[in-house]
Amino acid sequence: MSTAPEGYDPHAFVPFAVTVDLAVFTVREARLHVLLVERGGEPYKGRWALPGGFILPRESAEEAARRELAEETGLTQGAVGGLHLEQLRTYTEPDRDPRMRVVSVAYAALLPDLPEPRGGGDAASARWWDATDPGDLAFDHERILADAYDRIGAKLEYTCLATAFCPPEFTLGELQQVYETVWGVELDRPNFRRKVLATPGFVEAVEGSPRRTGGRGKPAALYRAGAAAALHPPLLRPEGRTE
Repeated sequence: MSTAPEGYDPHAFVPFAVTVDLAVFTVREARLHVLLVERGGEPYKGRWALPGGFILPRESAEEAARRELAEETGLTQGAVGGLHLEQLRTYTEPDRDPRMRVVSVAYAALLPDLPEPRGGGDAASARWWDATDPGDLAFDHERILADAYDRIGAKLEYTCLATAFCPPEFTLGELQQVYETVWGVELDRPNFRRKVLATPGFVEAVEGSPRRTGGRGKPAALYRAGAAAALHPPLLRPEGRTE
């Protein structure tokens, strides 16, 4: 155990706590959803909030994030350990928590195939909530959610993450729907198709007969995820939102 250097008095500084908050998104029924928990205790008892909690003395922020996500949602430790969580930013406003000075390290993730959550730990319940209408959230979680939404929207611009939300073999229309769902905009179909097919390694055509989609009798070619992890050039979203 380390000792304080001579002349250093840790009690000369006002103590504060460090927490983690998680903005976890997924696509369900062609809508973007975010994981929220109902607070079981004060402050803000009964209000909905992002999953999170205090960092324990002997754990890192990422370890705390995964522990809290497992505790408050009922997801297994194994499932949580395999998720990719991206550090979003640190929130340090002095009055963001009525209990004491609390600094929060926030994480964001956009993940496919997540199960129904269950409340646990100090959460009364947990559920997937329409990300466009989360309601009045506890603490400063509306700000964190807005920042996280911007981050995951940008992630689709420069990575191939959108293909993870499609079937193993998909049409470009299905891929476009993922982008429209996350970005909240309507994309021009020919322009989207041109950009996707011009991006090396984004998708690759499936050999064989095309399938019919949309009930129009018009054949649509099938694709699968390509070998690329990043998009060069990026697939930039249009300005603004339609909803």
